[in-house]
Amino acid sequence: MSKDRRAAVVAGVLFIVATTAGVIGRVVLLDPILEGADILAKVAANQNQVAAGALFGLVGFFTCAGIAIALYPVLRRYSEGLALGSVGLRIIEGVLYSIGAVAVLSMVTLGRGYVEAGAGATSYLQASGELLMIARSWAGMAGTLAFYPAGLMYYLVFYRSRLIPRWLSGWGIVAVTMGFTASILVVFQVITPMTTPQIVLNLPIFLQEMVLAVWLIAKGFSPSALVALERAA
Repeated sequence: MSKDRRAAVVAGVLFIVATTAGVIGRVVLLDPILEGADILAKVAANQNQVAAGALFGLVGFFTCAGIAIALYPVLRRYSEGLALGSVGLRIIEGVLYSIGAVAVLSMVTLGRGYVEAGAGATSYLQASGELLMIARSWAGMAGTLAFYPAGLMYYLVFYRSRLIPRWLSGWGIVAVTMGFTASILVVFQVITPMTTPQIVLNLPIFLQEMVLAVWLIAKGFSPSALVALERAA
């Protein structure tokens, strides 16, 4: 297996791992507990589930940076600036998401204290928990604001180089633009996080990344595009 083929397979697998870990960590494990009232009480009663959700999140978050790193050796041959920019932004994305995961793990500690504390201390712990959830929310939002420009960078390289079909890279460009728009609307409180408008605007990039992952694993990069680069070098 050539280095370029291996890079494509690794990137495709990382796309799937990142998405799967993120869905399991947030949707399956964390959202049922960290939404609604009496969050600390629910965290205290489900400490292992919350910790597992945070760990799944960390796996997904670090894998996000790994995607850009895996693609870099190929993409830099077409545009080193865009390839390097995508790596830097996806590393920033992973760091910001990790802050959110640390906030969730801190909730486990607060949950234990909430159970053990007397009536006079619970209000303080609840206020601390609310601050941690706010920090988690905004760290996640900042992470998405790093992700979409990073995605746009490598989809532009894909589109120009024809390493993948243009319909697929063009879909990626449109999808990241829609997702970035959703994040900006959330920041300015035009729409509410995780409501139908945000989900609809983010659905195209979710679907596109899964199609891209399968394509990279099954097909890899276009041989003709790689040959054209070698001839131009």
